[in-house]
Amino acid sequence: MRATVIHAARDIRVENVPDPVLSTGRDAIVKVVAACVCGSDLWPYRGITPTHEPHRIGHEFVGVVEAVGDEVVGVRVGDFVIAPFYVCDDTCANCRNGVSTSCLHGGWWGSADREGGFADGGQGERVRVPLADGTLVVVPGPVGDDEVPGLLTLSDVMGTGHHAAVSAGVGAGDSVAVVGDGAVGLCAIIAAKRLGATTIVAMSRHPERQALAREFGATHVVAERGDEGIAAVRELTGGLGADRVLECVGTKESMDQAIRSARPGGMVGYVGVPNGGAELPIRRLFNTNVGVNGGVAPVRGYIEELLPDVRSGAIRPGLVFDLELPLADAAEAYAAMDERRAIKVLLRP
Repeated sequence: MRATVIHAARDIRVENVPDPVLSTGRDAIVKVVAACVCGSDLWPYRGITPTHEPHRIGHEFVGVVEAVGDEVVGVRVGDFVIAPFYVCDDTCANCRNGVSTSCLHGGWWGSADREGGFADGGQGERVRVPLADGTLVVVPGPVGDDEVPGLLTLSDVMGTGHHAAVSAGVGAGDSVAVVGDGAVGLCAIIAAKRLGATTIVAMSRHPERQALAREFGATHVVAERGDEGIAAVRELTGGLGADRVLECVGTKESMDQAIRSARPGGMVGYVGVPNGGAELPIRRLFNTNVGVNGGVAPVRGYIEELLPDVRSGAIRPGLVFDLELPLADAAEAYAAMDERRAIKVLLRP
């Protein structure tokens, strides 16, 4: 089959790779209907995260089950399924505690699982899914093609934006500032509105992303950064700062922007993958009583909650896909996102 392989910085290739095979009895083979490129994929693409040897890449996909192992009970051949961006059994202590990203038996796409099999990268024609009963979420059929983009966001970005909002404690009547206008930041706006925020400030300097932010529920847009951006947020929030700030980038600068945009006693929910030396200023947090909560989003636990709203059209996170390409053009998909010519690219095998 064909799948995406990263060889080095800015060297993405679609190559022939071995077909996936069932190997443990608890796995499944999924034919990919749609996959996508994630903002976190850009760290190795840019060389910030080094690539020591060629390897499979991609961790967001939806598809149709082609085969299941003898021990799989909750997933059947023909089911349309959503795969979160990681593997989990959904039964261990960490999963039960709501932190399925720390599953005691889980793992990551594009690497060997803990039972000796290989969990294919998500950007390919097929994927072997370990721990299929825990990892996969079945979407009751029929599933229309127009639903695919929205369902695909539940594999990562919609759930991650939701995690930022939940981690910050967003509730009815809150003022919220969102740092980051990528797919996760835009989905965080959806999440903030869904949870009842009434003032939502999108921090964005790009007109097309500003427009989408407003469509998703942003009441204000701030284009400034640094001290000017923080001052603008305070002006929009009675001079205090936002009740909740959602950090959706992961750099030192974005975390500083988020923490200083929060009011005294406010809360920052962070989900940006940390890069660029981001550290917490403990003295500032102590002096202002600002809290920080978040981390890698356990999106598997959010899919069932968000799925009805996506299918009904109550929320429309699929609009973050502003470019669709065939899998064969994966290199262009990465370049388009790296150059900010696209918010998020959907790939069709």
